[in-house]
Amino acid sequence: MIAWVVTTVLSAMLAPRPKMQEAPPGQIGDKDIPMASQDAPIPVLFGTRLITQPNVVWWGDLRVVPIRKSSGGKKG
Repeated sequence: MIAWVVTTVLSAMLAPRPKMQEAPPGQIGDKDIPMASQDAPIPVLFGTRLITQPNVVWWGDLRVVPIRKSSGGKKG
């Protein structure tokens, strides 16, 4: 039992440590989110395709409707 504890502690102490690297700050172009830009090219597609980073200039009639529903609790 003592030999197992000693070897476990020794292997933990001698194990190589991974080097900590800082992640570079993200850029807005790195994400697959819709963007609006005047000088972005307009793709012409035939068939079904997946467009990454679409150039969105209008998203329909967006309405914000508050939720007026109780979340449970006592009625009384």
